[in-house]
Amino acid sequence: MSKIYIQTKRNFIVLTISDLKQTVPDSAKHKINWSRIEEADDFAKTVKLFRQGKYDEDSFRRYRLQHGAYGTRMTGDYAMVRIKLPAGEIYPDQIEKISQLSEQYSIGSAHFSTRENIQLHWVILEDVSEIFRGLAEVGLTSREACGNSVRNVMCSPLSGVCPAEEFDSTPYALATARFFLRNPMAQNLPRKFKFNFTCCEKHGMVRMVDVGLIPQIRDIDGTSQRGFKIFLGGGLGNRSFVGHQLEDFTPEEDLLYTSIAVMRIFDRLGDRKNLARNRMRYLVNDMGWDKFQNLVFKERAVVRATQSVITQLEVDKTPNVIKRPIKISNEDGGETIPDGYARWLKTNTVKQTQEDYRSVFLTLEAGDITASQLHGLSDIIRNFSSEGMARSGFEQNLALRYVHEDDLPRLYSKLIEIGLAKSGALTMTAPIGCSGTTSCNLALTNSHRLAKEIQRKFLELKLDEDEDLGDSSIKISGCPNSCAQHGIATLGFFGGGGRVGKDMYANYQMSIGGRSDGDTMLGQTVLRVPAKRIIPVILKVIEIFKANKKSGDTLKSWIHRVVNGNEDSEIKSIADIKRMLEPLVIPPTVEEDPDFYLDYGSDTSYHTKTGKGECAA
Repeated sequence: MSKIYIQTKRNFIVLTISDLKQTVPDSAKHKINWSRIEEADDFAKTVKLFRQGKYDEDSFRRYRLQHGAYGTRMTGDYAMVRIKLPAGEIYPDQIEKISQLSEQYSIGSAHFSTRENIQLHWVILEDVSEIFRGLAEVGLTSREACGNSVRNVMCSPLSGVCPAEEFDSTPYALATARFFLRNPMAQNLPRKFKFNFTCCEKHGMVRMVDVGLIPQIRDIDGTSQRGFKIFLGGGLGNRSFVGHQLEDFTPEEDLLYTSIAVMRIFDRLGDRKNLARNRMRYLVNDMGWDKFQNLVFKERAVVRATQSVITQLEVDKTPNVIKRPIKISNEDGGETIPDGYARWLKTNTVKQTQEDYRSVFLTLEAGDITASQLHGLSDIIRNFSSEGMARSGFEQNLALRYVHEDDLPRLYSKLIEIGLAKSGALTMTAPIGCSGTTSCNLALTNSHRLAKEIQRKFLELKLDEDEDLGDSSIKISGCPNSCAQHGIATLGFFGGGGRVGKDMYANYQMSIGGRSDGDTMLGQTVLRVPAKRIIPVILKVIEIFKANKKSGDTLKSWIHRVVNGNEDSEIKSIADIKRMLEPLVIPPTVEEDPDFYLDYGSDTSYHTKTGKGECAA
């Protein structure tokens, strides 16, 4: 067996090749404990009181949501547990625990959401407390993942590695999450409240949340100063709004004052009666931006003046330890690159600002991952991520950062072994689909299954390799509430029902031209498309684009030109696209095509039965 000799100050250490293979950095552990074990005990007691009729249903519902247990479609016996990942950070020991909890108390799988949470579905209500106990062992919590509180504080998975960023906003996202978690001022807001931090204009959704933040550096009186470009009053839903920039530059010392000021205004003036209009974006819209902006400035001055009673943000700027694992590929020194590697490398990885490192994005099917895959993934993170953790993203995916370029072929081989090596993670062949009728009370269609069907078909057609489609997105919500962010998709869809005579079928309202970068805009409505015609319609849109594109166009840029009235081909407006799509959406009779009247994943007649939503407590 081959041996390697390592010289120390006094002698030589002899290591075999197999020894080196198993040598990895000390396993990174979570730095922040977000949990409180006593909350698990309290939840168990409260469930018993509720079952005994000693806790009324509305009070229990508010309590349950505050602790991150969401109602499950058409039943009160099960819950969905939403696990918060502040800034998207998740460590191998946490992934292993979630894998274990999924097998024990859920359905053997987990779901990554668009807000950097992990969800465990169909958990028996009495078992929720057991999940809380398990999460507490690894420092995780579901507290305030639902309800009228500050939801999971998000941060771009590329923060800290993005070549375009001015500084890493991750520590500020974590500090913000820590400050507001269990904070009395955030326990009974008119509605949920969301923070999004990002790295740059391109890689975030800062204009589509209550408070969105982009890191900035300004030279003030000869001194470089950190701060943020802050956007307020954006949000997606039945009615969506693009946020407004508060001011040119907000110094970092004003971050907390501004956040508290905005929240206090929302708490005082937000509509607590009309559930359809009680998000902050409606307050901003109804009041008018100029008036709301001035109110924020005044309120911030009050908060700043009382800073003696305000706890400061605890921003930990200590850089993560980057320690590349030792890798020896094969004892014979050879390395076979598996088939599909080049395709995967192109569509699933991005170069970091750190030389020789890449961030690798895993392609999931509408955010789903099995318990077995989670277990295997924990070891992969330990062995390949030089920062020792992963980051959840905005697109129902997961990023392994600080992967050395020399290790990418071996990483790909390991991902093949656990079924997570599909290409297309950063292309339109990885559509977003909310949980839909698989679990949500408000859903009208099975958007979750539709997203998977699109992904499988488009990978089969190798559309992920088409560079013209690489920056486009497909997002599908099961109702107008936009959990899948359809309003900011290149091609967006939200579910509803259609009818031919007495026979109903699932269909979707289609919009085009949405985006969330520096040119953020909401998609424009085109037409309603039957569920079973979505794939042909998308392929037709691509065909129309290919026939009319100019050199250098992508589908995203071309559609942007069309919706803004700047296209000079035969397609000059949305009306022209609609006209070309209309023949594809004419419904057949049930006799002509019985399958047309079944939603994806269903073998029974389609209906639009819904339950009570729990987006608000």
